Amino acid sequence: MTLFREINSLLFGLFLLVMSSLVYFQFTQTRDFMEQQMESDLNNTVTSLGLMLQPHIETGDMATAETLVNVIFEGGFYRKVTLKWLVDGKEQVWENPVIIEEVPQWFVELDLFEKQTRETLITSGWLQLATLEVEGHPALGYRGLWRVMNDTLMILSLLFIISIVILRIRLNRILKPLQNIALQAKGIAQRKFGQDMALPKTAELKDVVVAMNLMSGQLKQVFSTLDQEVNELKKDKLIDQVSELPNRQYLTAQTHNWLNEPGYGGLILAQFEWLEDIHSKYGYQGRDEIIKALSDRMKVELPIIADCIIARITNTEFAFLITRGEHHQIEIYLQTLIRIINQEITKAGCTPNTRFALGVSQRIDDMKPSDLMSQSDNALQFARRENKISHWIDVKQPQKYNREQWRNKLEDAIDNSHFVFQWQSVTKMESPDVIHREIYCRLNIDDKVVSAAEFMPFIELLSLGSQLDKCLLETIEQQKILELTPQPVAINLTHDSLLDADFLLWIKAFLRKSNHVDRILFEMPESAIIHSFEQCNNVAQAITSAGAKVGIDQCGRQIGSLDYLQKIQPYYIKLDQSFSFYEKSNQSNELCRALINVAKGSNIQVIITGIEDQAQLDNFSLLRPDGYQGYILPPEELSL
Repeated sequence: MTLFREINSLLFGLFLLVMSSLVYFQFTQTRDFMEQQMESDLNNTVTSLGLMLQPHIETGDMATAETLVNVIFEGGFYRKVTLKWLVDGKEQVWENPVIIEEVPQWFVELDLFEKQTRETLITSGWLQLATLEVEGHPALGYRGLWRVMNDTLMILSLLFIISIVILRIRLNRILKPLQNIALQAKGIAQRKFGQDMALPKTAELKDVVVAMNLMSGQLKQVFSTLDQEVNELKKDKLIDQVSELPNRQYLTAQTHNWLNEPGYGGLILAQFEWLEDIHSKYGYQGRDEIIKALSDRMKVELPIIADCIIARITNTEFAFLITRGEHHQIEIYLQTLIRIINQEITKAGCTPNTRFALGVSQRIDDMKPSDLMSQSDNALQFARRENKISHWIDVKQPQKYNREQWRNKLEDAIDNSHFVFQWQSVTKMESPDVIHREIYCRLNIDDKVVSAAEFMPFIELLSLGSQLDKCLLETIEQQKILELTPQPVAINLTHDSLLDADFLLWIKAFLRKSNHVDRILFEMPESAIIHSFEQCNNVAQAITSAGAKVGIDQCGRQIGSLDYLQKIQPYYIKLDQSFSFYEKSNQSNELCRALINVAKGSNIQVIITGIEDQAQLDNFSLLRPDGYQGYILPPEELSL
């Protein structure tokens, strides 16, 4: 029960007790007063009537005596009058029924007034003439008591209603600072720090608000420091200080990740010997200024052509990992890069198309990072030997289908739900208990099972991601896969779905009719959130509003702030596999530890991915994440 309701209930009870006491005392006092009133009236009537009857009874004028009794009796204040002559024993009785107007019958049936009877002896000197007995009628008492209690209850009820309304308004004003404190506390729990609350007039509440504002400011500073620590560690460990581009360590880890996931693209290695000439003429400061200007232009113009990672790997060597680009896109990328280089060479006072070389290679199936790097390096060395600007080692890979064939076969497989499922356990660090299971899908094409590594590049290339996710979710629901395990099931959403406005409407309708919405986890890639935050946030809000949960995959892969965690508030994050690569390469765990602290500070579960063996798991357990996932527990076939 809320504090407002507790105080309101207490005051309501006290007011009701006071009102009930007032009603009780008013009731008893009024009843006693009416009884006394009727008793006094009855005494006066018996005395006066006896005196009036005495001379007529002495003379034996029976008619006059009866007339006097009738006059008094017909007033309706008496229920029964009995006149008995003692001379001959004759008795005459006048009686009224107990009928009381303007008073409810149930009130009369309460028998609130006792029967009142008075008797007197009519005498003449020492001679006893007759006895007169009068019984009072309760109508006067009931009418008076009902009128008084009815007025009392109406007035008290009106006062009660007015008091309750005033009380609620006043309590709302008094307790509003407490409501603001509760909202502020919830915001702090979600790392949402608003402006300081205004100080209330109540002294006790003022102290609480001051303490809350102070705590909010301190926690905001703590979380800001954690975010800043992550950014500084990224800059220190993964960023080249001169160009502000990723360094070799970051490039190597991301190349490893990229080749382990479905994708298409290539790698360009560049040797800029003209930077040595700049260094000889202007010193390292002049060289660094030109490197910074060149890097700034490349960061602005090249990602527009294709998704890429631009890195400075040595003083004069740069690498361009194109993570999502077809052959013709790589060609445009290469031409744009050459144009940028020549423009900067000209600005520096050197001769264009000289003293630099580019080596290009394209990704093929089952390629290792060392193979990709070796091919690009071979192309670079060939260009240098032949005094060429660029050289492309184009390894022709036999294509199973052309693009249009891929489109037809993928659409057919998706529309007809030719899915073959696997899932992989995400396990707690401190026990073998399963946190949730991540589901993977393959497609049955031409009676052959095709892995995601083979068809996903074409899903992205042909913009079929939204269609794939819709059919996949419907198939999971129809085949009741969620009922095969007591744990939640995680499903990855593609970039296409997150950017598709129609998918947002579809997912809302799907979750409304789902029978197991509370056991569905949706994973979003970090890259999509950073590049298209508003669209991803809208999808995340729709998912959480329906009762499902959101997780973020590949967390920490991108170079940038983690402030999106505060805004989206995911249920969990999965650290990028590059952290496992850094650990395997004996790199520092400081960045991983800082990222875990940021998530823990926001009450977000942290899952380590890419775990391959027990030794690697033991090293990560020191960082105290919540769970882990990797080929130490390989995917399992899902039998339906």
